[in-house]
Amino acid sequence: MDSRFAVFFFILGGTDTYLNDCPTDCFQQTEAPERVHIQYGDTYFQENDIGEEIFISYDMPKRYGAVQPTFGASLTTDDDFWIGAGGKWSTERISDSPIFIELSLMPGIYFSGDGPDLGFPLQWRGSLGAGINFGDTGSLSVFFDHRSNANATETNPGIETLGVRLSYVLD
Repeated sequence: MDSRFAVFFFILGGTDTYLNDCPTDCFQQTEAPERVHIQYGDTYFQENDIGEEIFISYDMPKRYGAVQPTFGASLTTDDDFWIGAGGKWSTERISDSPIFIELSLMPGIYFSGDGPDLGFPLQWRGSLGAGINFGDTGSLSVFFDHRSNANATETNPGIETLGVRLSYVLD
């Protein structure tokens, strides 16, 4: 796994939680916007475009500190399937600007269809996105994510996806 996603996620999420939640209760449950996301992008394996991917995810209507639980599943044009759950951090919580940045980190299970062998079924998916909110209805963003097995085996090539994400608020 490209560990930069994990490092950024823990540094930013931890700092946000410490600065904004720890004066009262660091990991208390608070309300958050419940959202569903659909994203579409090109997938890359060792810098070669190998197809497309559709990814659907759901953000739960709560946060623990600065981290919001999220679940997702993706399918590529090579019939590769990934499903996982983890956490998401976003600047939306600390800024009133319609422009936001978000990071997520989700471990999951990868089922290889006709796509590349990633060396191990457990694959970590780290994502970085930037976008714009449209009030209380949703947002549009661009994203980059990386999946790999975090060196659980000698074979750890990883897959990247670059694309667009449309989000809809369910509240």
